[in-house]
Amino acid sequence: MLKKLMKITEIKTLIEVGNFKSSPEMKQIENHLRQAIYAIQHPQGTGQFILHPKKKGNGVKPIKDAFVSTLEDLGWEPEARLPIAVYKKPGPLDAVIKLPNGQHYAVEWETGNISSSHRALNKIVVGLQTGQLIGGTLVLPSGNMYPYLTDRVGNYPELEPYFSVWESMDIKEGVLTIIVVEQDGVSLDVPRIQKGTDGRALR
Repeated sequence: MLKKLMKITEIKTLIEVGNFKSSPEMKQIENHLRQAIYAIQHPQGTGQFILHPKKKGNGVKPIKDAFVSTLEDLGWEPEARLPIAVYKKPGPLDAVIKLPNGQHYAVEWETGNISSSHRALNKIVVGLQTGQLIGGTLVLPSGNMYPYLTDRVGNYPELEPYFSVWESMDIKEGVLTIIVVEQDGVSLDVPRIQKGTDGRALR
């Protein structure tokens, strides 16, 4: 049984076409994502994920880096560049895993603003349309976590009004989900997560 440090408060499915969502490969991917999320702790060694309560005071990149580092240990490729678009190759995906059929599953952990969240989902959708991706997940902070993170970082409440855009996409086969994460609590007794530093210390 996985020990849960950071909370998953919701998993939202925006696209589910075909049988991949119920496949053994998808079940393994879901287990990997949960394992990587639950591995994140702060302060290190406490078995919890606690944020300093200063508004806009905690960095997000170290959290993402700790998540991706665990996925890398599980066989995922970090900062992967795939030819997912027809006209121009987009930026790297935070992590991908290659499946036996040659397709990939991608995950993005939001560290930018709400426009970055839109781009991340669009990038995954383009990959679904071209067949390079069979699925993808965007990890976002909840409305309760957002106030304690870098100012204006993309978050679930701000993105939610636009879900119908991705839900209406014409996809032949594939999965697109959003995982919403949140801290265990807040405390003045813990240090702030530094902005832009190495995230491996959060594991």
